[in-house]
Amino acid sequence: MRATAATVRAAVVRTAATRPAVVLLVGYLAELLFRLVLVRSMDFPSVHPDEDSYLAEARVLAGGSATEIPVGVVIPGGYPLLISPALRLADDPTTAYHLVMGVNAAVNALVFPLAHVALRRLGLDRRLSYAFAAATALLPPVVFYSQFVLTDAVLPVLVLAWLLCLHGWLADGPPRRRTWHAVGAGASAGYAMAVHDRGGVVVALTAAVLLGVLLLRRAPWRATAAGLAALGLGVLGAELLSAWLHARFTVPDSDVGGSLWKGLTDPGAAVQTLARAAGQIWYFTVSTWGVGGLAVVACLCAVFDRRRPPALRTTGGVLVALLLGTAVASAAALPLDGRVDDWVYARYTSYLVPSAFVAVLARYGRRALVRTATIAAGLVLLLAGVVALAAGERLRTSMFIPWTLPDVSFLAADWGRIDLPRTCAAVLVLLGAAVLVRHAGGHRVLGALGVSLALFAAFATTTITAQVARPHAEGREGLATGFTRAAGITADDNVVFAWDVDWSLRAAQTFEVYRGRVWSRDPRWQPVPAEANVMVLPLPGEGRPPEAYWPGHPADWYVERFDARQNWAVWHRR
Repeated sequence: MRATAATVRAAVVRTAATRPAVVLLVGYLAELLFRLVLVRSMDFPSVHPDEDSYLAEARVLAGGSATEIPVGVVIPGGYPLLISPALRLADDPTTAYHLVMGVNAAVNALVFPLAHVALRRLGLDRRLSYAFAAATALLPPVVFYSQFVLTDAVLPVLVLAWLLCLHGWLADGPPRRRTWHAVGAGASAGYAMAVHDRGGVVVALTAAVLLGVLLLRRAPWRATAAGLAALGLGVLGAELLSAWLHARFTVPDSDVGGSLWKGLTDPGAAVQTLARAAGQIWYFTVSTWGVGGLAVVACLCAVFDRRRPPALRTTGGVLVALLLGTAVASAAALPLDGRVDDWVYARYTSYLVPSAFVAVLARYGRRALVRTATIAAGLVLLLAGVVALAAGERLRTSMFIPWTLPDVSFLAADWGRIDLPRTCAAVLVLLGAAVLVRHAGGHRVLGALGVSLALFAAFATTTITAQVARPHAEGREGLATGFTRAAGITADDNVVFAWDVDWSLRAAQTFEVYRGRVWSRDPRWQPVPAEANVMVLPLPGEGRPPEAYWPGHPADWYVERFDARQNWAVWHRR
């Protein structure tokens, strides 16, 4: 009888111990399912030339042949390496794209458990951590980019893991645990560099913190040395991967460094860089409904508050430094394209959204939260003023693309233009409502506040998907699978596209021509590759036969079909 009772007690203890992990797993699976439902109709790349270029590199990393890389330079290959198994498994581009969407969803949903860990470290109980982690993982800037083949699907997870590792290395604890956290921080920074150029800022900050702590002896030197070694190996791996890809694509090196240097050192360009950086930080703040501004103020206050644990102060300072570094570096390096998002670029700071969102509303006391929220509201308005002064009429006359500014479109309920006043008003209302509820209800309302934020985040993300992501993809179907069907091009053809064929169509077909390859050539003055068997050329003009575009064509080339409405003719080699 006693043995039976002991067995029952042991089973109860084991069940209680495993229950939090099971609940966390259920939450992760729900986040994963939510993302998969959103991308159920995504069949092809539609963000040109970014998606097409990542897929071209993934194809080579999966063991396939090289093809044209639409962006024109070799870009970091860490993300293509992650998705390359999907291209190994699939026999056609549509299936491969579905599998890549699955990889994106599985990785992006990891924001939820990582945010839960971060909230637990900050002292929240499991239920509150669960609710606020769900809200964090459902935010539109976190989910939106995972619906496309873009590095922003994985970077938010990577940066949140990196910050957790930095905190674990600096916090008091057993030397072995701190060593593993230091290794994780160094390795994740190195991989971030392999994923995107923004990773260079992560590497620079990691190296600075590791070396500073080593000199000041603020952490066990063995742990810090292990972190430096992991960082060095990660950077070396990124460089080796880049060199391997360069050997397989005959394209020039990227000149991001040159553009960055000019944007920072040229006096005229430097002023413009600062204004564009302010626009990025403004977008970062409003896309998080003002909570990002709260996080910036909170982190800066923590840096100068000696009562805070050193690990928290350092991590907060690093987060702000990464935000500023990313905004300034990208503002300096990105060219002006005559679009509204030249001044309020959304994508490059979005990878910091989960790290900034966790726990700010939950951890602040009532009075401190009101003070901090007031400063954050002032920051939103100040940055909006900088954007309005710097961009001026260009906010109204430049090209507006909803895909590039989804969050402000949702907040202003206007999908056709940017409206700074309405966006700021919406953010201040949302932030004010959250702070008012928190201030009036105290700790008792935190659970309800977390659930409300999660539900609103799910609503916002679903709305943006319906209004922006899905229409964006559907409007480009004719450039991808639609053109392939209409032109009769197979996955094994080797296709030459004339330079004056729509560039988006050329970019999309580098993936749709799944096993063959694509070149951009003008056959009238450039040699046609010997292995090419299909050519796509524009029509010569109304009333003239398609052959008139290439009057001196060899006898073994003939026009197989053409489309006057879309202005293309498909040539085949006999």
